[in-house]
Amino acid sequence: MLLTQTIQRVLEIAGENPGTPDPSVLWKAALISVASTALHRSVLGLFCLQWGTWLAKRCWTAIKEFQAKISLFDEQRQGVWDEKIPNFPRLVVEPRRLSELLKICSAISQGAERLDEGWSTLSSLQAASALPAPRALIAYTHLLSGSCLAHMSRPQMALQCFRKALETDPCCVCALYQSILIYRQLGNSQAEIQALRILHSTLLLPSTTEQAMAGSQLLSPSLFLCSKSLSSLLSVPSALSVLHCLALKCVIHGRVSEGVEYYLDLLAALHSEDQHGPPAAVSILPKLPRLYLEAGAALLMARRPADCLTLCDEVSRTIVDLLPEKVIVDDPEEGSVSWSREGKDETESGLERLLWAAASYLLQGHCYCQLMEWKQAVTNYTRCINLVVKVHYKRRSISPQIPSTDIDAEQAGDLLVLQRLKGLSLAGRGISFAQMSQLREALRDLQLSLQAHPGVTAGQWCGEVLWRLDRKQEAAAYWKKTWSQPIPSIAETLPVYAQELQSDLLLDSEELHQRLQELDPI
Repeated sequence: MLLTQTIQRVLEIAGENPGTPDPSVLWKAALISVASTALHRSVLGLFCLQWGTWLAKRCWTAIKEFQAKISLFDEQRQGVWDEKIPNFPRLVVEPRRLSELLKICSAISQGAERLDEGWSTLSSLQAASALPAPRALIAYTHLLSGSCLAHMSRPQMALQCFRKALETDPCCVCALYQSILIYRQLGNSQAEIQALRILHSTLLLPSTTEQAMAGSQLLSPSLFLCSKSLSSLLSVPSALSVLHCLALKCVIHGRVSEGVEYYLDLLAALHSEDQHGPPAAVSILPKLPRLYLEAGAALLMARRPADCLTLCDEVSRTIVDLLPEKVIVDDPEEGSVSWSREGKDETESGLERLLWAAASYLLQGHCYCQLMEWKQAVTNYTRCINLVVKVHYKRRSISPQIPSTDIDAEQAGDLLVLQRLKGLSLAGRGISFAQMSQLREALRDLQLSLQAHPGVTAGQWCGEVLWRLDRKQEAAAYWKKTWSQPIPSIAETLPVYAQELQSDLLLDSEELHQRLQELDPI
């Protein structure tokens, strides 16, 4: 309002009367009328203030309208800004610097806005990268250029731009994070893990990006870079979230010993006073019982059963008294869950807690298998089974093994985890019975396991038990069917603790093949 009144007064002095209070019209008239007068310098300074106001308020229409005129004044401004006027009040920022700052901030903000709308502004961003500006702002132009290229399905070129952003400003961690997303898209897990490690280390350092952007100026660029689109692009997960992702990726992609150490670091950080970030950043992590179970699964894979038992015991001990007596699941096509108490939130947390407790008993059963304490293994697998059978389906005719893709994704995940836990616990108990020579019980559990969730380990052992029962033709059929299935690897779509982790329980395929040759020499 004050700027509008001021420019109206300027026009009165110049003898102009646009006849409208529209700021755009007033500024066009003023910039033309004072072009060759002594007021030129002052009006250009005022226009920079107006430009900054538009930018801070994200008035893109006004900025776009004046974009061409701004470039026309560049040469004129050069001479005007160099004038030395005695007794002129000291300025917050030198006008030419403000002009340059506004120009690159406009390019960055508009680029982010148009990118969010699905438009590419690659050429204007590349031009903006050559403007005189703080290194942090130049890095943002490279970052946005990389994002444009990523949207254009040019990931390798996008990675080059993100690399330029980091070379320009090593504190531009958002460029490193965007690189991680590209590596993930390309399936380059080793590069992703390396980048996650660097990002985590960088996030633990004191932030210097804002200081680099502000420099010694009283007017910070952050005042002009406040659009939601840009904030979203510049956002980076917390250090703890990155550490969790790093730990999980290492476990999934075979770097188990590294993953274990990262999980232990994560749990230690969560229990310490220094959490490397505000509480709000911690809230986006999985809930603590799930983190314990993931860490326990990693410890199991690293053949550290005693440590895994400690973590899983903590989960089951704290959750078991909070479990519902029964969970009733409607037809999965309808995608609803209910149980004996009221309240949707309570319902969902009841099912969630039940799955956590069941998973903790499953992992403990796996641990006792590693320790070859078969009776203890049977006890814990049975506890897991007793929990998963608390989930009942209203329609007995439905088969929940493969949830429909039409139902809620989160619930589909819960139902799939439920079936996995049931199948794996039955398989584990069946193998434990087989090791204790209780072959009838072993065969029953292994066959039920294959009905709940077909698995290579259960298929092999089902054949083994049948062979010991002298049902060799049936055993051969199970082994042949099992060999037609690929050895399962750890998938990212399911919790790591709900997957087949006991590769050491797989039978020797060469020995099984030799048995089949003896059975049928032809």
